[in-house]
Amino acid sequence: MQVLVTGGDGFVGRNLCAELAERGHDVTSLSREPDPSVLPGAVDTAAGDVTNYDSIENAFEGQDAVVNLVALSPLFTPDGGNEMHERVHLGGTKNVVTAAEAHDVDRIVQMSGVDADPNGPTHYLRAKGRAEEVVKESGLEWVIFRPSIVFGDGDEIVPFTKRLKKLFAPGLPLYPLPGGGKKTVFQPIWVGDLAEIMTDAIEDESGAGQIYEIGGPETLTLRDVTEMVYESEGKSVKIVPLPMALAGIGLTTLGVLPGFPMDRDQYHGLKVSNISENDVDHFDIDESELRTFGDYLELS
Repeated sequence: MQVLVTGGDGFVGRNLCAELAERGHDVTSLSREPDPSVLPGAVDTAAGDVTNYDSIENAFEGQDAVVNLVALSPLFTPDGGNEMHERVHLGGTKNVVTAAEAHDVDRIVQMSGVDADPNGPTHYLRAKGRAEEVVKESGLEWVIFRPSIVFGDGDEIVPFTKRLKKLFAPGLPLYPLPGGGKKTVFQPIWVGDLAEIMTDAIEDESGAGQIYEIGGPETLTLRDVTEMVYESEGKSVKIVPLPMALAGIGLTTLGVLPGFPMDRDQYHGLKVSNISENDVDHFDIDESELRTFGDYLELS
């Protein structure tokens, strides 16, 4: 099968491209500035920006399927402001769908997120929700994935815990977390497991028209994740609760300052439960077979 992966040399993309190539598929990774060094030699690369239709159209010729992974992080305010979520997630998806239809691509696999909703509480969730509607209304066979937070080499969650410390308590022995880190809940899934599951969906035509919420084998709070990250480095951290209302005021106020990486969107995001219904059983997988965050961090 000929498979085009937008954002193919990103964190999830490079793992997915490797899994697809290992299974014998002909894979092309599309990105703004292709980096072949992070991809298997068998994977081709193409340059293009999903927000610029003319730059990506030719890459769709001869493809059987496209996997749309291009995304901005919900953890920080994107360069260019929150309007970039609409431009990249919604506008980019429209361009990908249009190009796929123009070149008779059979199917699209869309990466979305847990709680994606056109009426959601953050720009990220609203744009992701509207992008899902574009995919579902297209003439393509479609599959949508809504994973919880994804971990692995090159992930965002581990450095996110460190950056929060620098933002909320630089140089202090205490680590104030909004709500004590107990109100933000994840179901982390290892990127290697996610890549295998997504490849199964690409190969299995019977899954067309399905939305899969995917999570790992355990539920962890932001506090759990933070403590585990520091423990894996042989360090301890004293977490103290930062009232959610105060965090909201702080992020709203600081978010208007040039260069500050978070704003009220992230405050609302911290209150959203990132728990999936977990549809891994559709892929004949038991949750207990999936890699845990603690195993990845090599905690005993």
